[in-house]
Amino acid sequence: MRFRRSAPAALIATVIVVVAALTLLSARLFSGLTDAVEKSQFELMQAIFDTALRDAENKALARAELLAALPVTRQAVAASDRQALLDNFAAMFAGQKERHSVDQVQFHVPPATSLLRLQDPTLFGDDLTRFRPMVVAVNRDHVSAKGLAIARSGPAIFGVAPIADMQGNHAGSVEFGLDFGAVLVAMKSAYGLEFSLFVEEKSLRDFATAIDPAVFSEQNRVGRFVRMETTNGALMGDLAGDADISTLNEPATYARDSQGVPYGVLLVPLRDGAGQSLGVVAAARDFSGSRAAAGRSLAWQACLAVFAIVILAGAIIVVVRGLLLRPLEVVVNRFVGLSSGGASVPIEGAERFPAELQPLVQLHDRVAAKRTAKSQA
Repeated sequence: MRFRRSAPAALIATVIVVVAALTLLSARLFSGLTDAVEKSQFELMQAIFDTALRDAENKALARAELLAALPVTRQAVAASDRQALLDNFAAMFAGQKERHSVDQVQFHVPPATSLLRLQDPTLFGDDLTRFRPMVVAVNRDHVSAKGLAIARSGPAIFGVAPIADMQGNHAGSVEFGLDFGAVLVAMKSAYGLEFSLFVEEKSLRDFATAIDPAVFSEQNRVGRFVRMETTNGALMGDLAGDADISTLNEPATYARDSQGVPYGVLLVPLRDGAGQSLGVVAAARDFSGSRAAAGRSLAWQACLAVFAIVILAGAIIVVVRGLLLRPLEVVVNRFVGLSSGGASVPIEGAERFPAELQPLVQLHDRVAAKRTAKSQA
């Protein structure tokens, strides 16, 4: 074994192992930070959706309660005067539909019978008990309610308020339904998210009898669900399929690529006021920023690791060979020269040798001095 080669090699190998271990540890740390960032993004997506849905429900309920408090509403519903309701509120509904995405307004009489649909005045008198539990509850408990439901014209976000006659007796109820698709489009515009709304096909066929039959096309069918609304059909088709939503019972998150771009996907189950499953909303957000940052971080860590190994390896070679082995080699060669009868001259630059080698230098000088004295005698 040659110390000149073995010692630097052992030290450099140790440096490589230590730097590689530190780089791996740093990479895992940054990976954990990336996961934490993406988790916070999922939480933000959930908060955005929950807030938007809650705001839509509150807006629908506020409109319903305002309309329910008007004397003309109370008198007309108590008298089941459909024409009075239509004359007073048809124009209002048209404006709300055009400017505020109000999809439907309906008046009911107990227990849950349709008195007037402003969006379809020719259809009335049908019993809503089987598929509108929220309307049944409001007319039973005389307390306002809000939430999701599938009405005759499709799914919407509803607010339902009780109506009392002029003597304070319960007379019926009124509901406002906001278009779900408009809420999704508004969230996309505000936050850059993509959405799809999936509704169970059986519920649509049973309850949404006035819905456009084209909704049930093969293009929109996803397992037992029908895709009712989407802000980007091609993208969301890649990110949320039948296998993802068919067994969903609680919010779920995952990451998936579409056309080489990573996305974070949030799935949220939808339920009506009675807790019955209505469908699923899928939300997606571009995660390329966090993934690219993680990739750049890994590349920089690798570059820094290589740089550190090169610098430390060079330092080891310089220290071991230049500051230790070279002075030692000079001293040894001088002793060899003395033993073979060479000239007895001082070692030049010996004062710069390490302190640990100075005893050898001094020994050499004493031996050289004695030999010189002996030769002169």
